[in-house]
Amino acid sequence: MADTDVDLFVIGGGSGGVRAARIAASHGARVMIAEEYRMGGTCVIRGCVPKKLMMYASHVHEEIKDAAGFGWTIPEATFDWATLIANKDKEIARLESIYTSNVEKSGAQVVKARAVFEDPHTLRLSTGGMVKAKYVLIATGGTPNHGAAIPGIEHVISSNEVFHLKRQPRRIVIQGGGYIALEFASIFAGLGSDVTVIYRGDNVLRGFDEDVRTHVRSEMEKAGITIITGCTVEKIERRGDVVTAHLSSRSSIAADEVMFAIGRHPSVTGFGLEKAGVALNPMNGGIAVDDYSQTNVPHIYAVGDVTHRLNLTPVAIREGHAFADTVFGNRRVKVDHTDIPTAVFSLPQVGTVGLTEAEARAQFTHVDIYKTDFRPIKATMSGNPGRVLMKLVVDGATDRILGCHIVGPDAAELTQVVAIAVKLKATKADFDATMALHPTSAEELVTMRTPTARHVRQAAE
Repeated sequence: MADTDVDLFVIGGGSGGVRAARIAASHGARVMIAEEYRMGGTCVIRGCVPKKLMMYASHVHEEIKDAAGFGWTIPEATFDWATLIANKDKEIARLESIYTSNVEKSGAQVVKARAVFEDPHTLRLSTGGMVKAKYVLIATGGTPNHGAAIPGIEHVISSNEVFHLKRQPRRIVIQGGGYIALEFASIFAGLGSDVTVIYRGDNVLRGFDEDVRTHVRSEMEKAGITIITGCTVEKIERRGDVVTAHLSSRSSIAADEVMFAIGRHPSVTGFGLEKAGVALNPMNGGIAVDDYSQTNVPHIYAVGDVTHRLNLTPVAIREGHAFADTVFGNRRVKVDHTDIPTAVFSLPQVGTVGLTEAEARAQFTHVDIYKTDFRPIKATMSGNPGRVLMKLVVDGATDRILGCHIVGPDAAELTQVVAIAVKLKATKADFDATMALHPTSAEELVTMRTPTARHVRQAAE
């Protein structure tokens, strides 16, 4: 390949890089984007999308169980792992082709190669040749982090390999207590596997509202998932098809697979960042950037998980779009990272936006809590023991809604809508003035009239 000059070179074909490439090209920039694996990045290829498809599959057994209460008699159902994986792979391939096509339609050039800095303006491609770029955007995402090396770590799978298992594990041990660990615990439990979750902390979902953490753990344990906290996997042994996890509690668990989901770290190695002079953030290991995603090297920017700010796909997309508008669209755009909604697609599902109760009480002197815990109308006939949690965190001085936390069916869908109100700084009075839509679970959000708790922080003398 001959040397090429471009206005923008994007390293990484994930959601953030693709959005940036397309918008920059629409502004008239000459753009090249390099992706060494598959277009779509973590979310499309080995994250949000395939995970949610598998979650849908795991929900079917609940629907079958619930059907009896509504008069349905359903013959014994069987599940085929190979069919699920094949259909999932087909859908991911379809989405990947759309990502590639959309980039090319925008006028940007896609190169299937690894790009490495030779100097701040020059990239070397693994397929051969050099590219000189006026601007460079790093959007290489993140990779699974197994933590400290332990004996037998080579027998562990991550959220990368779990999508390609040839057989469904009948027994699986998952270390971790965050999004990925709980989502896959729910998936495998729903598909009939025996699941054990190991987490070093005192409870799962660190950083979430305490009521959410307690509720989710209780519901998952009711669903048959074993959760062991205050513990870690210290050693792994494989004998034939059996993998044994030895725990810090001096007990051990035999399984078909051991999965580590203890977090992801920014993908910053092997790209020649040192040759470009790009600095890392010593606090989180990601590429250090300012409010406009600019690194310490003025013409080099970074967006998405590689910066380790908020590792969410919509955040990466928004950052990529803002970068392209700022650098090539002739208008400076800064991404607002406050009040970003997020969801955990576990069973039960979690949706949250804004501050937790603890965060609110640390920042505001008067905090009112509105909380309800109930069985949804469907469960009264199906016999499903699952309960829904809804919680509003309110500034007692201004009546503004500071946070909303939902655990239960369609929590993510509900939270996306509530997030609009939170972003608009809606008050509890605004919620109260909204007519309820009956019969729904969501009507509880506008019918909770009496605080379940009121907190007043006394000023220090």
